[in-house]
Amino acid sequence: MNITQLFDFANLFVLPFWGLMILLPNWGVTQKVMKSYLPFLVLAGVYIYYFINSVNAIPSDSTGALLNPQLSDIARFFSNEAVAAAGWAHFLTLDLFLGRWIYWQGQETGIFTVHSLILCLFAGPIGLLSHILTVWMTLLFFTSKNQETASDPTTSEA
Repeated sequence: MNITQLFDFANLFVLPFWGLMILLPNWGVTQKVMKSYLPFLVLAGVYIYYFINSVNAIPSDSTGALLNPQLSDIARFFSNEAVAAAGWAHFLTLDLFLGRWIYWQGQETGIFTVHSLILCLFAGPIGLLSHILTVWMTLLFFTSKNQETASDPTTSEA
């Protein structure tokens, strides 16, 4: 499998997980699948493959720039396909992991998460911000003071 085929595979690989969390969040199969770490092992394998290839793609005289990175250095590194693919695999893995955390927060607390998951799919940190704001607004407007002090879902471990 070449770098482009693996890139296409990784992009398609994550979609069923996002689809399950967004479209069928309360389905037992979704809950069972999202308990597994297997998707992250697969994505970590993709990332490791790309990472090894990206290290080989960076000229040895440029590696010192990574110790004190400048934006222009990072842009130059990411202009290489192998480095860009490693970065993309990194995004796919961590965005899905973050989405899984948001999903489980919703399952455990009953807080609505679909909008945050959709945002997380396309822009992970914005989805995280959406979820945090949703939790705060839910606690502020839809729970009694007794429930609020008993459990803040933003502090629970996932």
